[in-house]
Amino acid sequence: MSRSYKLPKVSKGEKVFEIVNYIFLFLVISITLYPFLNVLAISLNDSTDTVRGSIYILPREFTLSNYFEILKYDNLVTGFINSVLRTVIGTVLGVFIQAMVAFTLSRNDFQGRKFVSTTIVLTMYFSGGLIPGYMLVRDLGLIDSFWVYILPGLVSAFNIIIIRSFMDGLPYSLQESAKMDGANDFVIFYRIILPLCKPVLATIALFVAVGQWNSWFDTYLYNSMNESLTTLQYELMKIMDNTSMGGSQDANMMRHNDEQVNRVSPQSIKMAITMVTVIPIICVYPFVQKYFIQGMTLGAVKQ
Repeated sequence: MSRSYKLPKVSKGEKVFEIVNYIFLFLVISITLYPFLNVLAISLNDSTDTVRGSIYILPREFTLSNYFEILKYDNLVTGFINSVLRTVIGTVLGVFIQAMVAFTLSRNDFQGRKFVSTTIVLTMYFSGGLIPGYMLVRDLGLIDSFWVYILPGLVSAFNIIIIRSFMDGLPYSLQESAKMDGANDFVIFYRIILPLCKPVLATIALFVAVGQWNSWFDTYLYNSMNESLTTLQYELMKIMDNTSMGGSQDANMMRHNDEQVNRVSPQSIKMAITMVTVIPIICVYPFVQKYFIQGMTLGAVKQ
């Protein structure tokens, strides 16, 4: 004879609390999504119509001319290739090297652990400044070189501390048992530590990738005279600057079609540029979302 189970009754106060939570979450989502949808709508709206204003989350006159206008500028393809290369290479090398440093600092048998950790932390509070940094890059022969995008960012004190904190939460007995089986330090790091650190490494990889993708100031300082080493962000910055100043003839010239004349407005160009820079990161984030959430939560509470 089967028993019938009744669901516990929900009190009126609990129902009100749940409704308030849903309303609050809806407001948070709306506030978060609205700026993005507004930028997307303006970038997809006709430039002449954009000047009238009152565009919110949907374009009033749909068009892709703003994106086509951006593609007419020189060096965008070269900049896109360089940006992808620096993002991929810089992220892979940076995360691997930072993980190696963090693994060394997490070892209890490392004699200089406190001194090296303190030295790394001090670099977060004190910096040589822009001019000494430029002189160092110049003396290393990295100006007009692709490696100026990679080498200066290989080590990050903040990322090392995060990875080391995560490694400190791993059982040290795993390393001891591997040593008893004859594994050396590199085998322990590569086959035991790295697989267990996937969440935090994915989180750091996302941080590094976003930083590499959005960076343009290093191109301006070191490779602005070499068009073959330009980056997408630097080229888009120049387009936005020229459009804002009204100095770009291509952005302000009259486009004669069969029956209408369309002027590309600076606001439409800016919004299209914003979408071009944001969309690649949005496409990457779903693949690392699971590890990103785990990396931000695991290790927060230690037993």
